[in-house]
Amino acid sequence: MKGLVTICARGGSKGIPGKNIKLINGKPLINYSLAVAEELSKKYDLDVFLSTDSDEIKSVVKASAFSKVNTEYVRPDFLANDTAGKLDAIVDVYQFAENANGVNYDFVIDLDVTSPLRTAEDLAASVELLFNNHEALNLFSVSPANRNPYFNMVEEKENGFYELCKNGQFLTRQSAPRVFDLNASFYVFKRDFFRENHKTVITDRSLVYEVPHLCFDLDHTIDFEFMSFLLENKKLDFDFNY
Repeated sequence: MKGLVTICARGGSKGIPGKNIKLINGKPLINYSLAVAEELSKKYDLDVFLSTDSDEIKSVVKASAFSKVNTEYVRPDFLANDTAGKLDAIVDVYQFAENANGVNYDFVIDLDVTSPLRTAEDLAASVELLFNNHEALNLFSVSPANRNPYFNMVEEKENGFYELCKNGQFLTRQSAPRVFDLNASFYVFKRDFFRENHKTVITDRSLVYEVPHLCFDLDHTIDFEFMSFLLENKKLDFDFNY
C-alpha cells in the first residue's frame, strides 16, 4: 500500500508561542513527528509532506536530519488562522500531494506535532486495525478518559438545573460504559474518507486506537513543562527513542 503522512504545523500559537519548533529535551518539537514518520517508512511506502505557513518552521524542518519530508507545499492563509479546521488543512495538503506526485494514496496518516508521544508500532497497528475492517473509513488515537459523562460529568438543562451528560444509573465509574479522550496524536484515513467529502473526523464508520501508554497533547505552558520533565528524566511508561 502507498501512504501519505501529513505534518501540519502553522506558525501562530497563542497558548505556547512558537510551540511547533520550541525545544523540548534538546530537540525542536516537530522533530519527534519527523522521526516517527521516518521510522514508519521502513514498513510502508510513504510520502511525507509538511503543511505550514511559516518560513521559520520550514527552515527548521529543512535543517533536520530527516530527508523524506517534502516542504514544497505552502498552507494558504485561510487555513492558517485560529478558526481554520484541522481536517480542511489535511485535505488541502493531501490533494496537493496527490497532484504533485501523480499518486492515489491508499491511506493518509496525520501526525499532530503537539502530541508526539506515539511510536511507529502504534501507527503500524492503527493502519492494520483500520484495513482489517472493510467498512471503516478512518481511525483516531484515544486515551482512557479520567471523567465519565455517565457518572461524574454534568451539563445544564434548559430549566437551569444540572444533570448527568449521559443518562444512566451507574454507582461507580468502573461500571459505566468506557469512554475515551481524543489525545490528538494521530489520525488515519482510507482513501474513501476523502472521496465521500466528510466534514469532521468523527463519522458513523470511525474506529479508535487506544494508545497503550501515556499520550497527551500540549495545550498550555504547564503541559510543555510536564512533558519536558518526563522526557529529560526518562519517566515515560514506554520506550521513546525519537
